[in-house]
This record gives sequence, structure tokens and C-alpha cells, in this order.
Amino acid sequence: MVMKAELVFIPMPRMGHFESMVQLAKLLVDLHPNLSITMIMKAELVFIPMPRMGHFVSMVQLAKLFLDLHPNLSITVLMMKLNPDAKLAAYVHSLTATRMKFIDLPPPETHEDESSSNFVTTLLQTHGPLVKQAATNIVQYSTSVLDSPRLVGFVLDMFLTPFIDLGNELGVPSYVFYTLGAAFLGFQFYILDLHDEQNVNIFELKDSDTEFTIPSYLNPVSSKLFPTFFLKPGSLPVVITLTRRLRKAKGIMISTFWELESHAISSLSDASALPVYPVGPILNLESESEVHQSSDIMKWLDEQPPSSVVFLCFRSGGSFNGDQVKEIAFALEQSGHWFLWSLRQPPHPSKGLRASPIDYDDASEVLPEGFLDRTHGIGKIIGWAPQVANLGHPAAGVFVSHCGWHSTLESIWFGVPIAAWPVYTEQQLNAFELVRELGLAVEIKMDYRRDGMDSGEIEIVSAKTIEKGIRSVMEEGSDVRKRVKEMSEKSRKALINAGSSHSTLRGLVDDVMNNMFTKNYQADDIPTNNSLDPTKCPGMHCLISSKAHSVSESRSPANFTHSKSYIRNDFISTSRN
Repeated sequence: MVMKAELVFIPMPRMGHFESMVQLAKLLVDLHPNLSITMIMKAELVFIPMPRMGHFVSMVQLAKLFLDLHPNLSITVLMMKLNPDAKLAAYVHSLTATRMKFIDLPPPETHEDESSSNFVTTLLQTHGPLVKQAATNIVQYSTSVLDSPRLVGFVLDMFLTPFIDLGNELGVPSYVFYTLGAAFLGFQFYILDLHDEQNVNIFELKDSDTEFTIPSYLNPVSSKLFPTFFLKPGSLPVVITLTRRLRKAKGIMISTFWELESHAISSLSDASALPVYPVGPILNLESESEVHQSSDIMKWLDEQPPSSVVFLCFRSGGSFNGDQVKEIAFALEQSGHWFLWSLRQPPHPSKGLRASPIDYDDASEVLPEGFLDRTHGIGKIIGWAPQVANLGHPAAGVFVSHCGWHSTLESIWFGVPIAAWPVYTEQQLNAFELVRELGLAVEIKMDYRRDGMDSGEIEIVSAKTIEKGIRSVMEEGSDVRKRVKEMSEKSRKALINAGSSHSTLRGLVDDVMNNMFTKNYQADDIPTNNSLDPTKCPGMHCLISSKAHSVSESRSPANFTHSKSYIRNDFISTSRN
């Protein structure tokens, strides 16, 4: 009877310690032919999210996926804030994920206006030194404390790309988490090329209707759909700078999936050597903490037939003036469908464009006279809406939406078709992609702008236009509804084992773990003789390279497989849960 045995070695990620343990492992394997040895090393990622609830939650959800894919990986999240945020603090307190810790960076002495246009600049100025100190402390700890994990990378919010320079200074590669779609990322790179390579004056496109052939879109795109912040002198330089820095990352993770944006993803891969990783949809599908306070909403939805309710919700941009509210009300009444309307009041102008709407004390004051009486039993007016819970309810039939990317992914996940009414930022291009490129939505008003350029005038969309959009989705046998149902299944499959995004994440985790043997371990520091070669020592599984790779040389785990190095990628697969 032959018995086999295995030893697991956990060395320090320092060359001296590692070399000594490899030599010991060789001696043990030489003494017994049925003994195998696996060497395990710990790694750590530092996540740096924006201190806004949506961005922060998405990055935490991404972090959870990383942790699920490798048991020897831990994550530290650096929490910046300009002002106290009770909701964000409560969310962090509710988390139970193991191997993930949070470092709360102190806020500045004076509170800043988070709705200002220079929010990102202010954040970087006030918190840049704090982030640098925290990251430096982590590096020092990992190089001096026994059995501490090795820092293998930064994961940065798409607006925090200046921290790539900090990563380079510390010898740590940086990855960017891009919370918008792949098509819009392609648009950003296209505008950057127009600006830098072709010297196009982007501001001259402000009032034009010029069509552009953009590689990440199948159809020509009108400049009428370009985001306002690309067409203003005050904001374009910031966007251009952030986009340039995106190209300095080791890779960009995108909250999308191959089946949804295969053309855009392929165009990004063809246009640049920069790896893009479709890892989505990244969603927080746990019930909102306030749903229990809105149980009357769920009870009302329970009473409606399946796929029968028009749900109107515009999230943080979800408010209109009184004239527009009346047009929406008339459209809902004339459509004859059940409706659930998140009706919210615009913030005071002094709060700025980015301020969030608030609930009405009495919504009847802004609605047409008699509207509530005429629609009693057919519709329900609410303030803040538990969007995920509402979209996930079987009664949800169509989502009248601003087409924010996160809301779009939620709607696709639950198989609810969209009536597209973009409001600001990149939402016009999202609507274009959904309606013209993918056939997953119908148009209400694709080129609508609430942040309307310099005129100060805001267009009023007519009740007739709104009603037409709603009816075209709600009609029986809608092709859009069928396509959305099919895409819903694909979005769920993307994240399960062997799904497209799951497989991409596995490859990305391999790349991250291999960073322990790239930039920070230079070739001169690592022996190149065969005395440590596991291929000369049967039964031994090691993670050490006879020749260090630079960050640019190790963009893909496949590079290790085909190189002369003897990093054993099978280690990662055999040590996963």
C-alpha cells in the first residue's frame, strides 16, 4: 500500500526567507518520493473608492468577488470623506466579510461642498497626503512583519487615477475600477485622441449635430449626445487629465459583461495594449435597509398583475420642475397602465447641480388638479424608492429611467425593459447604446438635457411623447421585452462558475497574485541558477520565478505560462476554495 502526503509551506514573501524554505522543501522531498509540498504566500490589495455611496458600495461588492476567488488574498479599503456620512458609516458597519478591513482616514478640519464641480480636485488635495501615508504604512508593514501579506496592487475608482503615480512610487501596480459601460470608456478614449492627437477643438461641438464614427459603437454617434461636461471649458481639462491617466493603469475593470457589450469590449482590446476586464454586472442586490419602512410599496405591488406596473425612478437626478411633472402625470393617466412613481422635489438652486432631490411634503401641490382622485387604485405616488426591490418584484413591467449605468444593469438583471429618458452626464450615450445598439430599450427623449448648456432653458417633454414610449414597451409581445429577458439570463450566467465575467475575474486574480514576483522583485535580487527550480524537484509546487518580470511584461497570467519562469499557475487553482 502506497500512501501519499502533502506539506503546506507558508513562507515570508522576502527572498531570503523564501529561498531558505525552498531549500528545506527540497531536502524533505528528496527524502521521500511520496511527499509533495505546496508553498502558499499571502497577498493584499488596497482599494481606494470615491466617498460616494454608489461608487463605494460597488467597489466593496467587487472586493467581495476577489476574496471569494482566492483564500490567500486580503483587502484593505481606504475610506476618504469630506463630510460625515451616516449612511456610508452604517453600510460599512453592516459588512461581515472576512479578510477585508477598512481604514477610516480623518476628514479635513473644514467641511467642503460635495456638490461643487471641483469635488474630485478638492478630494485629492485634502486626502492625497493621507492616502500616501496609509499606503506607505501598509508597504512598510508588509516588508517588516513576519507572515504579513505582500501588497500586490491598488484598485482605484475611475475618478482617482492620480493615485496611479503613488502606486508607481511605491512599486505597486494599479488597476482601475470603471463603473460605467465599455462603450462609454471607448468614447472617453476617442475624445482624448481628438483632443491630443488631432487637435480638435471639442468646445466647437457644443451646438452642432455632427456625427462621429466611434470604434466602441456600431452606429454613428451625434455630438448632440455628448455629455455636457465634455463641452465646457471648466470641466473638459479635468476629464482629459483623468482619461490620460486611465491609460497608465495595469488594467481596467469594467462593470459590464461580454454578452452585453461584446463589440465595445473588442474595440477596446483592439485599440490599446491596455487590458480591459469585463467583470460585471457589479450590483448590490441585497434589500435596501429602508425597505421595511416602505412595506406599503411592496404590499401595493403584490396586488398588481405580473409585468403590469410602470415604474418611474430617476435616482439622484430624479426631479423635474412643475411643468414637466404635469406632463408626466398626464402621460401616465392617458396610458391606462398601473404605475409606481418616485416623485421628488428639485433641490434648492443654491445647493448646486449635483445636489440630491428631496421628498415632497404634499405631492398634490405639484400634480394636476384631481389627478390623485382620477388615478386612485391605478397608481401610487411615493418619494424615495427602494429601486432594487421594486425592479425585482414580479409586477414590474417597464422602467422609466434616466439610464444611469448602474440602474441599467439592475434593470437588465431583473429583466425589466427600459423607457429611456436620460437626464445628465453620460446618460444620453447610455440611452443611445440601449436603444440603437442593443435594442434593450425604447426612447422617450434621448437627447434631453437637464444640465442644459449655456441657455439655462430646460426642455419640456410632452405627455404624448412620454405616453408613446411607455405604450411601445408595454404592448403585448414586445420585441424589446423579449430581448431584455434573454439578456437578463446572460447577465446572471456571467457571474456564476465558468461564466464570462467569473472567468475574467479568475484570470485577473491570477495576474494580481503574480504581482508578488514582478515589479517588487528585481532580477538581480533573485537567483537564476537551477538550484531552486521546482521542475528539478518532483512533487514540489512553488511560486518563485528565476527571472523577474516587469509590470508591462506581465499583463496577462498567460505570459507566465509561456515564459521560462517557473511560477506554477496550477498552485492558484489547487489552492482555491
